Amino acid sequence: MFTPYSTTQPERSDVDHYQGAVALDFGTNWCGICQGAASAIEAAIAAAPSVRHLKVEDGPGRPLGRSFKVKLWPTIVVLKDGQEVARVVRPASAQDVSDALAVAA
Repeated sequence: MFTPYSTTQPERSDVDHYQGAVALDFGTNWCGICQGAASAIEAAIAAAPSVRHLKVEDGPGRPLGRSFKVKLWPTIVVLKDGQEVARVVRPASAQDVSDALAVAA
């Protein structure tokens, strides 16, 4: 079982002011690809305890995903001090996510 995506979203203006490393994980709870990638994503996040992980439900009418031009799920946008430094779309392994997180370290 994986941690569900939150229907509550932060404002983009708030995200732009986050300090440190943040992984914005965009997807939906009903998405089979998201469910399949969940264990790899969560394993990579668990190995990087200094990274703040936000699971954000995406879809039509969801402004945060649109502001990051998310097209496929899951997409992990890695930020450092509010700036995008890496992105992983449909990660195949925990290493894919770990490599992106390392850019923000």
